[in-house]
Amino acid sequence: MSVRSRFVRRRLIPVLGASLALALAGTAIAVSVPLSPDPTDPGPPTDPVYGLAGGCYALASDTNPGFVARDGDGYRVGADAAGAAKFRMHAAQLGRFLFYGNDTALIAGESGRVFAAPQPTPATDWTFTFTDGAYTATSIVDGQQLGVNRADGRLTVTAPGQDPEAGRFRLEPADGCADFPEVEIGARGAPLVSSPEEVRGFIDAHVHMNANEFIGGEIRCGEPYSPLGVTVALQDCEDHKPDGLPAVLENVLSHGDPFRSHDTTMWPSFADVPSYDSMTHEQMYYRWVERAWRGGLRILTNLLVSNRVLCELYPLRSNSCDEMETARIEARQAHEIQDYVDAQYGGPGRGWFRIVSTPEDARAVAAAGKLAVTLGIEISESFGCGVRNGVPQCTEQDIDAGLDELYAMGVRQVVLTHKFDNAFGGVRFDEGITGIAVNIGNFIGTGEFWKAEPCTGVATDNPIGNVDRPTAELTKSLPPGVTVPIYPTGDTCNARGLTPLGEYAIRGLMQRGMIVDVDHMGVKTADSALKILEDARYSGVVSSHGWTDPSNYPRIYQLGGFVASYAGPSENFVGEWRSAREDRDDDYYFGYGFGADTNGFGAQPAPHKDGTRGVEYPFTTFDGGTVMEQQRAGTRTFDFNTDGLAQYGMIPDWIEDMRTYAGKDGDQFIDDMSRGAEAYLQMWERVAR
Repeated sequence: MSVRSRFVRRRLIPVLGASLALALAGTAIAVSVPLSPDPTDPGPPTDPVYGLAGGCYALASDTNPGFVARDGDGYRVGADAAGAAKFRMHAAQLGRFLFYGNDTALIAGESGRVFAAPQPTPATDWTFTFTDGAYTATSIVDGQQLGVNRADGRLTVTAPGQDPEAGRFRLEPADGCADFPEVEIGARGAPLVSSPEEVRGFIDAHVHMNANEFIGGEIRCGEPYSPLGVTVALQDCEDHKPDGLPAVLENVLSHGDPFRSHDTTMWPSFADVPSYDSMTHEQMYYRWVERAWRGGLRILTNLLVSNRVLCELYPLRSNSCDEMETARIEARQAHEIQDYVDAQYGGPGRGWFRIVSTPEDARAVAAAGKLAVTLGIEISESFGCGVRNGVPQCTEQDIDAGLDELYAMGVRQVVLTHKFDNAFGGVRFDEGITGIAVNIGNFIGTGEFWKAEPCTGVATDNPIGNVDRPTAELTKSLPPGVTVPIYPTGDTCNARGLTPLGEYAIRGLMQRGMIVDVDHMGVKTADSALKILEDARYSGVVSSHGWTDPSNYPRIYQLGGFVASYAGPSENFVGEWRSAREDRDDDYYFGYGFGADTNGFGAQPAPHKDGTRGVEYPFTTFDGGTVMEQQRAGTRTFDFNTDGLAQYGMIPDWIEDMRTYAGKDGDQFIDDMSRGAEAYLQMWERVAR
């Protein structure tokens, strides 16, 4: 066997995993101004700790005269005002800060000493308190308190209480601090508020902001935020280095070639990634989400996501493969992001990123011009409800307990079947090579391949595709003697329909006023689910990203439900919007949405192949309140015309491209898109408990 052959065989399981994955924030107290002030903020922060965020200060001690200045590899108190070190206070979380110096070094405390760290690390992260006119700073690493050695004036760390007076500091407002590194927004102006009676703004009904934690937590490169800032959050995976060649999953998912390479530098150059076709690099860094909000986004449905089978196939992991546990981790991170954004804007509740669990709260947030973030879930085995050789792995009691837990977590939108058949019903097939890979995953997860039968109505599932020479390599992961079935050509549907447990789950969602997302249900499963909803005249139903047969859209609209198309190329999306106008039910308020599926192993819109420039910068948002310029991150400037939707901050650019593409219908298109948030809210209000 050649060296290359051995290499390919060693990479077989990751390639299968890649194919499966394809489918799947007295002392004078200064008030600081964040890097991009929240235009909807009620006023400057007044809390003496939270209000430090983004401010420029010199540090003075209560016990030794003078200001803190650099001294070799550490710091010493004793400088006059002219010689004082200047520190930009970067909010690492609510009540936590990094001291970022003009020399780009940070005050760090670890192992009993204080030193100047060249890069942010946990040792540079300090918890602040303010008592009797002075601040104290405590390391999050070991709980040691920043203090002054009274004898020589050097900064040190000691056990809290050892010398309390030596740990008391004043922060004197200063000028001339270095800016903490951060992604720029590229937006000028204030998002306009709406009337609470009719919210105006865009809605993304299906996105995965916390997918950095899914499938074991090591499959994606980068994070939506880091307490230590962008230089830590947006780094490539170690296992991709040095040239991207070891990144099998990325190379197969994004390029269909396990031997592709890429520049593994993310911040600050972003030479190759993120890109519209990169599946494993972070695209929802919180500042990119902020740009989408400033560009008109008012509701974002953040789906908690994972896949046990792919997690078990992938060789690297730091999280459990249990899908429900992953959902819990992701939900916690979503709230951490909310707190982090609040920290940048001066305290709890002050930021633009607001997690909501009721339509009343969502309406209030969106009407105020902020971003209402709702939680949903899209996993294959909710509540452990997989199926093995036809035997359900859960009970009605498990479903009730699971739904109660989701509701308590704030989850309101639920995808019951995803990629693999489960105890609730059959899935909508993936097609082509992806379908073959997912079908193999279905066998690994359930003990059975998909069963197909002729469709009996106008709705069809996607064609699965049959194994041929180019795809035969995928089957080598199967046990000896096991082969993928040969499926008939023509329209086929998943023979597995909605099960009694699936019906129980749907009725449980209805009883709790939750939203049924029919995407990824096979034709038979979706038909039965919709009949239950129709019999109950239940409006709480969505197709969140175009993963149901289009013949179901009129049924959804007739129930007062909501439809969002997958955020694909402009020509596709605009065509689907035109069809939706024909399908809509005039008994209900009509607005249109999109499901970007960002971070969910779904390609984002590419630039036009013919070189058409649909976006002319700068452009103005639909409400006239904000001017959008080209977005800059580090040394890279993004342009939708050449980059496509490389990261989530370019959602407004994509919408502007579609407005242009729609021609004479452009104004109507924007009007319907800006009515999307209100249409979703009215649907939710009709069913919320």
